[in-house]
Amino acid sequence: MSAFGTSLLPLLSGIGGVGSVAAEMLTRCGIGRLLLYDYDKVELANMNRLFFRPEQVGMTKTDAASQTLSDINPDVVLESFTLNITTVQGFETFMSSLRNKSFRPNKEGSGVDLVLSCVDNYEARMAVNQACNELNQTWMESGVSEDAVSGHIQLLIPGETACFACAPPLVVASGVDERTLKREGVCAASLPTTMGVVAGLLVQNTLKLLLQFGQVSPYLGYNSLKDFFPTMEMRPNPQCSNAACLERQKEYLLVKPAREAAIIAKMEAEVLSVPEGPLHTDNEWNISVVDDSAPERTDATSSDALPDGLTRELPAADEFQKFPAAEPATATFDDIEELRKQLDALNAD
Repeated sequence: MSAFGTSLLPLLSGIGGVGSVAAEMLTRCGIGRLLLYDYDKVELANMNRLFFRPEQVGMTKTDAASQTLSDINPDVVLESFTLNITTVQGFETFMSSLRNKSFRPNKEGSGVDLVLSCVDNYEARMAVNQACNELNQTWMESGVSEDAVSGHIQLLIPGETACFACAPPLVVASGVDERTLKREGVCAASLPTTMGVVAGLLVQNTLKLLLQFGQVSPYLGYNSLKDFFPTMEMRPNPQCSNAACLERQKEYLLVKPAREAAIIAKMEAEVLSVPEGPLHTDNEWNISVVDDSAPERTDATSSDALPDGLTRELPAADEFQKFPAAEPATATFDDIEELRKQLDALNAD
């Protein structure tokens, strides 16, 4: 059951509350091939999320995900890596997956079409950001807040949009060590509802990007307290601290005029290719547009004609013309004399 075939290959990093649901949605859509990255194990604390089951506690998340996803759709080819991409070895393997042409034997360039980042810490996001900037790989980032009532998704195109280092989170920009915010063995607040919404938005935009339909959101937030979905565009920072991002920005500025010209030419070609035809065609309601300057019709059809089976209770306007107009009454002299005699007779009584 493969809806898209094996021509599309996304890589999903982080199989937690958002990543696991996103992986399931892609599998049910028949994505063809899917690469999974995570280093963690399934815990009982994860049961308030979707996807994982109690009997999978103790398994690596990649093994548990492969087991569940294979049962859902055995036609999807799954390749999983139980690695921490923030380590030297994990990062090198991650980079190899992005550029490995063995995954895509008939296609030049990167080994994957899109990277989906569903990790839950800044360090891992920066590792994905670095790899994608170096390889000029488009990716989507997602996350849910610590209080579990808001989240976001973001499209990152190296050189064209802000990378994750261009506008770091407030916690990191403030100099706070993110590791001090987490306690060992304790899961942050999480709601399957919020994570399900964010995962749905992520996969929806993934499908729009890969299958080229609709409008892909550059950044889409979600606030569950107010059902608020803010959107915005984030341009790259010319003073970004990431050297690879600065290189991608230079490359984009060089190709930007040609890309814009190509877009304009395509739009003009689409306009010219539209065949000319009548402005109004026949329709089931018999609605037509009449030119006021056209000569008046002389056929027998009347504008006040009724459909078959209907009759008028009152005569039509032209039917009044069939009756001769009444002549105005004129009083004569004989009539007045007769009336006077009758009055005199009454007075005499």
